[in-house]
Amino acid sequence: MNILIWILVGAIAGFLADWVVKGIRMGLLGKIIVGILGGFVGGWLFSLLGINLGNGILGAVISAFVGAVILLMLLLIIRRRR
Repeated sequence: MNILIWILVGAIAGFLADWVVKGIRMGLLGKIIVGILGGFVGGWLFSLLGINLGNGILGAVISAFVGAVILLMLLLIIRRRR
């Protein structure tokens, strides 16, 4: 059941991050992967800063969204340097 929640949170965060960060087009699987990886990045970043968003789905989506936006921004920077 936890894996389904990860996929759902990753999909929501990935879609939101793709909507906010223009210039990168991804398919459904790419959005889910970016959202899940963003969850790890966002969770690490918020714990490093001492920010607690709670244990619910909303906190997980916000954390994953912030992490996914950071990942997409880094990807844009890398692509523009080439």
